[in-house]
Amino acid sequence: MANLVEATTNQQFKDILAKAGKCLTVVHFQAAWAPQCGQMNEVMAVLAKEHTHTTFVKLEAEAVPEVSEKYEIASVPTFLFFKGGEKVDRLDGAHAPELTKKVERLAVAGSAAAGVESGTADLNQRLKKLINAAPCMLFIKGSSQEPRCGFSRQIVGLLKEHNIQFSTFDILSDEEVRQELKTYSNWPTYPQLYANGELVGGLDIVKELAESGELENTCPKAVTLEHRLKIIINQSPVMVFMKGNKEAAKCGFSRQTLELMNDTGVDYNTFDILQDEEVRQGLKTYSNWPTYPQLYVKGELIGGLDILKELKESGELVSVLKGES
Repeated sequence: MANLVEATTNQQFKDILAKAGKCLTVVHFQAAWAPQCGQMNEVMAVLAKEHTHTTFVKLEAEAVPEVSEKYEIASVPTFLFFKGGEKVDRLDGAHAPELTKKVERLAVAGSAAAGVESGTADLNQRLKKLINAAPCMLFIKGSSQEPRCGFSRQIVGLLKEHNIQFSTFDILSDEEVRQELKTYSNWPTYPQLYANGELVGGLDIVKELAESGELENTCPKAVTLEHRLKIIINQSPVMVFMKGNKEAAKCGFSRQTLELMNDTGVDYNTFDILQDEEVRQGLKTYSNWPTYPQLYVKGELIGGLDILKELKESGELVSVLKGES
């Protein structure tokens, strides 16, 4: 594929960015020895077929140190997103859903300026993709964290009050979407709320649904933090919550924990708390354990690094990890 390339030198990297112009360029800083990089390259290949006007670049982080150092690449895989030669976003780690989400958002947001799409059919396809980006999609001024008008603030507050799980699109970030969605949906104002790809309506409609008790049936409810933590803790019989991941610890305590775990030969999974602030803060309360790393076996908290060291010294670590004691 012409839009899936490799950069082996600093100059080649610069030339690729220059050639891409205002179109989105996604650079994967990888290492041949890291299996998760190979998995993410497969994801990139699929994305390259879907986003033919986006350039996807594979770059060996250690082979082109001047580029890696410039952009502070500390671990692989790391993805940087460029437009007009400028970095506009970053993703650390092997997170296929998040990579897909970022590519779709950034490719769509920049397509009008880059002159990539033209015609009503293409525009309608863009709008359809955005509307279906999440089961419950809200088009507002600003974001759920920072609504930028009174109507947007009210509708965000209502959805949160009723525990509705939703994603947002900032219409102020894309004038084409802002104008054309009104025609596409035959709804002249914002906010606009969509559920499962269908228009629900604006603020007044959402207020009526909330008052009648129908809002929860119209939109999917959010998963509570406690339920989410239980799901993550039970993703694997042995789970380590740490800074970084199996391949690249990002603090001394996490590094020591990995060394102890790897010495046991017992299979385990990790969760990088640096990638999710809600989990990072919520798990401390949930487990009543104030620090990281945290080790769980079969859904039960074992403890942190000091506990692991004690179990290692007493010869009990392997049996505990296997759930035998």
